Amino acid sequence: MFITWPLVQSALELGLIYSLIALALFLTYSMLNVCDLSTDGCYTLGAAVGAVVAVNGHPFLAMLAAILAGICSGMINAFLQTKMKVESMLAGIIVNTGLYTINILIMSKPTLSMNDTETIFTMMKELLADTPFAGAYKFIVALLFAIALALLLLLFLGTRLGLSLRATGDNIAMVKSSSINPVLTTTVGLCIGGAMTALAGCLLGEYQKSVDINMGTGMVTVALASLIIGETLVGKRSVKVRAVGVIFGSCLYRVIVAIALRFNLPASALKLVSAVIVGIAISMPAIKEIIALKKTKHEAMIKHKKMIAQKGGR
Repeated sequence: MFITWPLVQSALELGLIYSLIALALFLTYSMLNVCDLSTDGCYTLGAAVGAVVAVNGHPFLAMLAAILAGICSGMINAFLQTKMKVESMLAGIIVNTGLYTINILIMSKPTLSMNDTETIFTMMKELLADTPFAGAYKFIVALLFAIALALLLLLFLGTRLGLSLRATGDNIAMVKSSSINPVLTTTVGLCIGGAMTALAGCLLGEYQKSVDINMGTGMVTVALASLIIGETLVGKRSVKVRAVGVIFGSCLYRVIVAIALRFNLPASALKLVSAVIVGIAISMPAIKEIIALKKTKHEAMIKHKKMIAQKGGR
């Protein structure tokens, strides 16, 4: 068969893990209105830190270490933007470039294998060994993390600090006049986004049992594609619906990529596929307008022909 359930399941597992990065971009890009380009390096940072800790026998501590590393990355990014007055895009590029060297120092080598390492996935596999869900242990772990992170993010956005963060993204001038510190909200937003991105890197490292120094390359494109697909599908609705749409968009993106690779495309074509998907997703509003305009013209033409036919019949 062209599309099999193992193929879809694997795509959904990756989609749920990548949804953590998409949710991070949802917070920083959609809510805070900050373009964070440190995603690639922060993702690899979480994977590297998590792998080093997990190899030493601490799979759960690895996730906490990855989160703390992501927070540190977010703080540096926020410091450059708020204190040094560096543009958000440039600050992200600077952090991303610096993290490459830091990640190599953490791993001490370009590739780190975790084949004989106990992870949260192997622990779940043992837990579900004698149950009907034994074959879906990876999917269950990824789903639990996606749901938990989405709920925590929505709870945060409903707090006073979360509302202040959203207000900062909407109108920073109004926020300043309302005695809300935009430096604090920006710093908190970038730290949370960095923590979620790093956690996703740690999870993927434990998922595939290996970490590579270049594994984060193009990850911001993947997250952006997932975010745009999700928001295009659900439209301008409540924050809760949009967050769910982001997770769905991430899963849909991975399924589309998996199907595309079934056409015997080389692995190097994955980035091109991602770029095409992003381009189509961004263009969806314009495409919808063009389709609606053509439909209106077509209906008007049919109506005009009917009027001419009626006049001719008389």
